[in-house]
Amino acid sequence: MSATGTSATGTPAGHAVVIGAGIAGLAAAHRLLGHGARVTVLEAGGRVGGKLLPGEIAGVRVDLGAESMLARRPEAVALAGEVGLSGRLQPPATATASIWTRGALRPMPKGHVMGVPGTSGALAGVLSDEGLARIERDAELPRTEVGDDVAVGEYVAARLGREVVDRLVEPLLGGVYAGDAYRISMRSAVPQLFQAIRTHTSLTEAVRDIQAKAAASRQTGPVFTGIEGGVGQLPLAVADSVRARGGEILTGTPVTELRREPAGGWRVAAGERVLHADSVIVAVPAPVAAALLRAESPEAADELGAVEYASMALVTLAYRRAGLNLPAGSGFLVPPVDGRTIKASTFASNKWGWIAEQDPDVIVLRTSVGRHGETEILQRDDADLVDASRHDLREAIGLDTVPVQTRVTRWTDGLPQYPVGHHARVARIRDRVAKLPGLAVCGAQYDGVGIPACIASAYAAVDQLTGDLRGVAELTANPVQSLHGGAGE
Repeated sequence: MSATGTSATGTPAGHAVVIGAGIAGLAAAHRLLGHGARVTVLEAGGRVGGKLLPGEIAGVRVDLGAESMLARRPEAVALAGEVGLSGRLQPPATATASIWTRGALRPMPKGHVMGVPGTSGALAGVLSDEGLARIERDAELPRTEVGDDVAVGEYVAARLGREVVDRLVEPLLGGVYAGDAYRISMRSAVPQLFQAIRTHTSLTEAVRDIQAKAAASRQTGPVFTGIEGGVGQLPLAVADSVRARGGEILTGTPVTELRREPAGGWRVAAGERVLHADSVIVAVPAPVAAALLRAESPEAADELGAVEYASMALVTLAYRRAGLNLPAGSGFLVPPVDGRTIKASTFASNKWGWIAEQDPDVIVLRTSVGRHGETEILQRDDADLVDASRHDLREAIGLDTVPVQTRVTRWTDGLPQYPVGHHARVARIRDRVAKLPGLAVCGAQYDGVGIPACIASAYAAVDQLTGDLRGVAELTANPVQSLHGGAGE
């Protein structure tokens, strides 16, 4: 074994410890086992899966966390296949969404990249006449320099006006990051668009170019996919596979100290338990990672400590179908500028066939509340959040029926924020970590918050331990976009 924790053939040798059993940590463990390492996963909480959480309401299985994954990236779909879930992958039964704005539920416009339109033609009703006219001025404006990075909202507002940001970009980005479009990095959150605007003067022309390339590539199949029983089944299946192949997963085991051994390798303290590892992958949220790395890399810890998070809550509601006329489509988004409490609602029984099939007499909806910087709403108790959700659903779709059951799931500090300069911070963190042999990091705070992004981050971390830095370099340069932007679904 070398001092780097790899064998002479460039594979992780001996004992590898993964800290964190979210989807990133589990994917890392799964890949490490494929390289022949002995693997121990340490998870502070009482379960595996992180933000992927299966649950039940009114006798119907549902997701209480993330509910879908990007299907046009290979990582999540491939991992699902490796752990026996290929036959349970299901695309949404409907991809038709709406936007609740200006007092009405309106069809979500087509032909945009994360809410940025290629023309103003499809935006009537969503934008005012003045807002539509402002978009047309884009072609006449001089080039807007973006430098090394730029905020999505800042750039789009400068080119197309604030209405586009406030009524289209903001709700779409908010659905992914629960953040503020005027702070979110275009380079990290919408890398496809960032690259395009560097070679075009007109923003709308850049969007049309992206759309033309997407059409020429003839991508087929669904943009997103789910899993029968919920995407919360994915980490459970990966954990089962890890255990079946000899890996050990310990829940309720928070790591309290991570130190380098004088002779090489790592000392990992978890309460009274001490493990000695040849290599370690840290797959926990930024504040926890910062605390663990403080002793060995205060610079990396400082960078991780500066990562901000947004908190949110999901309100899941079950209704009897009798007499309830739910609108068609998968649900709707809500622009913050409209002053509503909820930021989105998913008609889960419409969107996922497997939910509707479990009990045809039950309809499941869910709403989400909470954005970066919002604290008051999430301080309310569960009953208040349910009441606020029911009020907005009544206003949006006329739903005034009493639900048969409700569940509130809170995700405190659940979503890392990607402000301008995020890519540079990630590069600095990885540069510091790379100076510590046998150590790598992965997770949602680096290369994208979606499930494929977390898995790609995990695989790059494992490859880094083997001396292969291509995955880390690619992700740092080109983060994984969390929403497909080419076709405007």
